[in-house]
Amino acid sequence: MNSTFKYKIFLALIAFIVTKGSYAQLGACSGNSGDPIFTEDFGTAPSAVTQHVSLPAPGSTTYGFLGNPPAIFADGLYTVSNMNYQQWNWFNEDDHTPGDSNGRMLVVNASFTRGEFYRLPVTGLCENTTYTFSSWVKNLTPRDLLVGGSTPNPCNVTFEIWDSTDTTLLSSADTGDFFGALSSENGEWLEFAFSFLTNAGENSVILKMVNNGIGGYGNDLAIDDIVFQSCGDSIIVEDSSNNNSINLCSSQTPYSTTLTAVPDHTVFNSHFYQWQESTDGIVWNDLLGETSPMISVTGINTTTYYRSKVAESAVNVNNTSCNTVSDIFEINITPDPSQPFTECWQTATFNAATCTWDITGIQDPIPTGLECWEAAVFNNTTCSWDVTGTQDPLPTGLECWETATFNNATCSWDITGTRSGQVFNEDVTFCNGDSPPPLETSTTIPNPIYLWSTGQTLSAITIPSSGVYSVEISSSTNCIFETRNFNVVEIEVPILESVQSDGNDIIITTANTGDFLYSLDGNIFQSSNIFKDIPGGRYTIAIRGRNCNDIVFTSHLHFYIPKFFTPNNDGYHDRFHLGGIEYFNSSQVSIFDRYGKLLKNAVNTPFSWDGTFNNELLPTGDYWYVIIVDNQKFTGHFTLKR
Repeated sequence: MNSTFKYKIFLALIAFIVTKGSYAQLGACSGNSGDPIFTEDFGTAPSAVTQHVSLPAPGSTTYGFLGNPPAIFADGLYTVSNMNYQQWNWFNEDDHTPGDSNGRMLVVNASFTRGEFYRLPVTGLCENTTYTFSSWVKNLTPRDLLVGGSTPNPCNVTFEIWDSTDTTLLSSADTGDFFGALSSENGEWLEFAFSFLTNAGENSVILKMVNNGIGGYGNDLAIDDIVFQSCGDSIIVEDSSNNNSINLCSSQTPYSTTLTAVPDHTVFNSHFYQWQESTDGIVWNDLLGETSPMISVTGINTTTYYRSKVAESAVNVNNTSCNTVSDIFEINITPDPSQPFTECWQTATFNAATCTWDITGIQDPIPTGLECWEAAVFNNTTCSWDVTGTQDPLPTGLECWETATFNNATCSWDITGTRSGQVFNEDVTFCNGDSPPPLETSTTIPNPIYLWSTGQTLSAITIPSSGVYSVEISSSTNCIFETRNFNVVEIEVPILESVQSDGNDIIITTANTGDFLYSLDGNIFQSSNIFKDIPGGRYTIAIRGRNCNDIVFTSHLHFYIPKFFTPNNDGYHDRFHLGGIEYFNSSQVSIFDRYGKLLKNAVNTPFSWDGTFNNELLPTGDYWYVIIVDNQKFTGHFTLKR
């Protein structure tokens, strides 16, 4: 496994070497990196339930904490959250950390003024060493979500690296303006990275993140997976034939070669080495005394991996905070497979170049001219085809209307012919508690013979219960038949399972099935169990079987919160009306604009709002509500359309 840590940079900016006190453009380490020295992924929440916590040490911020439970997420506030939480139609998605379950991230509603919003001290560095800082950032506001006809403000962040005394700026880089994805897409995590050089005697730095964007609508962002790691030359490993890896058969072992680490000298002025060996590319062991740019390996019989740790000074070559790691050279050994089983006409020859057995030879073709009932089976002992099989005899027991013809295509006897006559189907119903009616039939067949599915032979019978019954009627003098089927169904008394309000619809569900009729007042019934566009209020639900007298009653309070209203006086949806709220024991309704301003409030009274404040028409847009009925709280937003 190659430990070279390569980044994908989403902004096409030119990277260059960062010197002390310089301003850096965004760009990853152009060479090989060491293992991560410091990582901040903000941890994980205990479950998928939304949880807001303050910044983990050692990070700090000048912003205010949102709180848990959260207040209105105003500008200049932050939270560390697993983000199952949506504010102002932000993207509601998981954190960036791969494989993280309920992972947290830093969520920031940027302030109206430019300034620092996150600070993180990083220790354990080495002096005079080049490092790469990287962080993943997401603009939380969809760029096409207009408010009052305006697009959201972009995000813009400066990353700064200061010395441990917080007096000298070592390096900084600016993301520039970047917008969120479209509202129809997933939010996009962007990675920003740049390199910096520590001073002599310096082993710690301070990371600062500064907001450059405009507050108000937009400029809301999430941050995750902050990483620091050393940065060095691009170092490849190759053999004398300039190969970066080699594949061999076990028959070509034991194997020996000489490997060379080749740096490009873009970062390091000097190079010190420590070669390592691994059998899986994951766990690495130092090779004693192997500290030169070249290494000779001998006696290789199984797959083995080689790489070298590299540093600018000998004392740092084994210090993971200072060194980098070269590319990996893999010697892949494929075991010779055992000779495969072959058929009598086949020959197996081992191919050392591909480490496989080449099978040659072709079986003789199947004989031609076989009849359909004949089978050809290849005999591996004689290496020839054995032909067996006889045609099936003519079937016996045919009925008077049937004819048998041998089909050479399907190799079977085709039975053709159908009984003359008709099939009649009839549905019979009776109400619960009544006895099923008698079943009777008549026919024009001369000299009829009746045979019921119950075994009775009369033209009319009584039955004990619901079910499927049939009678076959035939003639005693010719080949004529007639079948009558009866589906006898008992209409059950409806069993009410639930009554639910789905938006402005009422849905009635029964625990059993049947030919049921439904009503909201006990007088007017319909066959559908869904009543659409029903005003809020209290209703008497009634259910009965068709043509039956037993009726099931219940009472239902229909209460729903509209998703929009259009106060244009056309008679349709002119008010934000909460029908049925007056039937609750207690109620409180509060309406806010997107900035949290209270527009209307009502307690224990019917509620209907016309979209005005202080007798002035409010503009088209989303408005928020907090509704409490009988101690049950509902929060959300709706749209006012003009």
